[in-house]
Amino acid sequence: MTADLKALLTAQGFVILPSILPATQLASLRSACSTVRSLAEHGQWPHLRTLPKQFPPWSSDPAHGIWGIQHLLHPHMPHQPLFAASYFHDAIIHTVTQLLDDCSEDDLVMELYNLLIRPRADFALRWHRDDIPPSASVDEEEERLLREPAWHAQWNLALYDDRSLVVVPGSHRRARTETEREADAYERDMPGQLVVELQAGDAVFYDNNILHRGIYDSDIERATLHGSVGHVAGGNVRARNVLQHGTAEWVERCRFDGLEKGQRQRAEMMRQKLVEMGRLEGGKAGFSQED
Repeated sequence: MTADLKALLTAQGFVILPSILPATQLASLRSACSTVRSLAEHGQWPHLRTLPKQFPPWSSDPAHGIWGIQHLLHPHMPHQPLFAASYFHDAIIHTVTQLLDDCSEDDLVMELYNLLIRPRADFALRWHRDDIPPSASVDEEEERLLREPAWHAQWNLALYDDRSLVVVPGSHRRARTETEREADAYERDMPGQLVVELQAGDAVFYDNNILHRGIYDSDIERATLHGSVGHVAGGNVRARNVLQHGTAEWVERCRFDGLEKGQRQRAEMMRQKLVEMGRLEGGKAGFSQED
């Protein structure tokens, strides 16, 4: 199983795990997400992904609509213990150790946990790689994609059926083709594209530098948990991706007393590694994208 997961991720840049959480936990998370969404839309949670901006930093004003809610592990986040239990869940953590090279739980770093939601108006993310700007040359892309290990695992865990993520399988291991470089940023039919179809409870783990985009349909309910876990060896390679979201501002105050003992110990160990990352980088490491 381990070899199969790793081989799939290496070959196509993503792998789907069906029904990763039990139905009871899924129902509780849906309810929690509904509460958090209402608070965010009424200006009572400041850490948002606001329309029409695609990448951080975002405004904290929800007036023009929101498509995501940041920092589910924040100490002031309502239902934080419930969200934390899903982030540090055995199924998630064991999958991460399988997908990363030479990795045990002792190597893991707490990173990001956010919520992607249905906006009030249709919205789309352009074709992109999360940590490589569109201005990168062929040589720059190849340098980043082929010579730097993937020091993280990233996933979307769908609480409702989800068809928002569109990827170009295999593009995480090569530079963009001339066609991809010349295509419209919102090209609806990129050669080789695949719509990732998730049933409620499924998770897709994917390389965040696969060529991908997101499509947010205002008529279709969405509550998808969007997380990442890093490898301690990633250092400043991961710092830019993680710290640009502002996690260093609150992670030292974060506690996981609501978790059962085993999960709590895991969470504290991973949290401490993020604290150390923030201190080494001074809490900031720049932004990956300009828009």
